[in-house]
Amino acid sequence: MTLTLLVIFAILLVIRAPISVALGLSSGITIFWYSLPLSVLLQRAVNSIDSSPLLAVPMFILAAGLLTATGVTRYMFDLVRMVVGRVRGGMAHVNVLLSLVFAGMSGAALADIGAMGAMQVREMQAQGYNRRFAAGISIAAATIGPIFPPSIPLIIFATAAEVSGVKLLLAGIVPALLITAMLMGYIALIAKRQNLPRDDVSPTLPAFLKLSLISLPALLTPVLLIGGLLSGMFGPTEAAGITVAYAILIGVLIYRTLTLRALIDTTRETVLATANILFVVAAAAVFAWVLTMDQIPAKAGAWMLGISDNPLVLLLILNLVLLVAGMFLESIAAILIIAPIVTPALLQAGAPPEQIGVVMVLNLMIGLLTPPVGMSLYMMSIAAKMPFGEVVRGVAPFFLPLFVALALVTLFPGLSAWLPNYLME
Repeated sequence: MTLTLLVIFAILLVIRAPISVALGLSSGITIFWYSLPLSVLLQRAVNSIDSSPLLAVPMFILAAGLLTATGVTRYMFDLVRMVVGRVRGGMAHVNVLLSLVFAGMSGAALADIGAMGAMQVREMQAQGYNRRFAAGISIAAATIGPIFPPSIPLIIFATAAEVSGVKLLLAGIVPALLITAMLMGYIALIAKRQNLPRDDVSPTLPAFLKLSLISLPALLTPVLLIGGLLSGMFGPTEAAGITVAYAILIGVLIYRTLTLRALIDTTRETVLATANILFVVAAAAVFAWVLTMDQIPAKAGAWMLGISDNPLVLLLILNLVLLVAGMFLESIAAILIIAPIVTPALLQAGAPPEQIGVVMVLNLMIGLLTPPVGMSLYMMSIAAKMPFGEVVRGVAPFFLPLFVALALVTLFPGLSAWLPNYLME
């Protein structure tokens, strides 16, 4: 049964069917071929999206869209320029730090690139940077978004693996800061070797204070989110709803740039993005059910534990699987398919669920940077109006710091598990 499912799935991918269609259609054909009840298609699909934690996904997307609509990203960009722009390679550092700041609002790599990618490349070009380099660091820095809370992929993982969503969101904080440090350290090395330019910004105290004051309401968004999670006042779903309310509040009353038209347009875009994600979730649930009927999770778990009961060895195997899967599968689909299969064995071997989630998401976010299905590459190609091949060549050098960060998160479980366990004891 599994072989039939995978062959049909592979054929559909080869003929470039959308990933959601490939998942759902291959599952439907397999169910029909093996005379399984067709009612499962609808039942599993509906049950998979009838989930309270998944309500956080559209609301975080909406909150990020509302904050972007206020135009505050421009103010934050100028603020970060004043802080680090004068060092050599300063605009590249600005790029990374801005991605970290925006990560606390968006929770998605593609949202980061879509909101700021064109502006970041344009500003770096104006400062004398090679366009390919500018696109590469913009894409690499966007991997921070899905790791730092609110992380949509981590919420999806928590749902698929049936683990604590709050702990997983908190688990992403230290790894996100680690990725930031790795990218900035790598930029510093390149800046020295290639004599990268310094920013021509002339910071003054009054200008810095003005930009800080303007940006403060938006910068408080992740503080509100993380503070609420830590205090136990709300979970991920409630946090998402409060973040939307806060974004509307500051957009209307403080920035006064969030118009009714912008609200309607952002809501429409959120509905479209949510429909795409939930279509994948529903189709992947049916796909996973077929695998479960053939006892693939149990067989995979037994196979993995038969190789070793050392969690590090199993995580290395998982990384190899994900590196290949990330080249061909959309990240959310990969999480929904792979997480239920491998998580039980890794938990049994002693790997913390927070580490498993962060390793999986980080690995798959690196997959967004790899052809042929690297969506971040396509997004930047469209946003910056660059040839796809040029974007690929631009991001290639930045795989080194990202893989170093992935290796550290894999080797040291405390990087992911320490903070949520310490704060939630």
